[in-house]
Amino acid sequence: MRAVVQRVHQASVSVDGNIVGSINRGILLFLGIHRDDDDKSLAWMVNKVLHLRIFEDDQNRMNRSLVDICGEILIVSQFTLYGDCRKGRRPGFSEAAPPEKGVMMYEQFVDAVTDQGITAATGTFQAMMDVALVNDGPVTLLLDSAKTF
Repeated sequence: MRAVVQRVHQASVSVDGNIVGSINRGILLFLGIHRDDDDKSLAWMVNKVLHLRIFEDDQNRMNRSLVDICGEILIVSQFTLYGDCRKGRRPGFSEAAPPEKGVMMYEQFVDAVTDQGITAATGTFQAMMDVALVNDGPVTLLLDSAKTF
């Protein structure tokens, strides 16, 4: 799995001009599923995202996690995180999970997050979405369950 984590004051996602998910303070998470991802990679990513210490404490140090601040998360599926741009000018997506597996693991990810008591909103899988956000910081991090970066 790959993720782009953005610390936000607020974020929303719309489909066809209608807001389908929105959050206040927390994390906007773009989530890509790899064709070989499994329960182990899912558990690693959920744990990492929820416990990343990217929110400031009383001394203005990034020392608190989403769990610590009782923040919210907006989870947006993003298969393009597995776009391979090393050859040519058009990205290849052969590493991304096929849609059937992608939607299953995306839904499992959302369930795992909400099972931890986190308020989660989502986009719409395989839809063209408009994402709006107010960055906090900005703080943007890249995560990869295979630890390739």
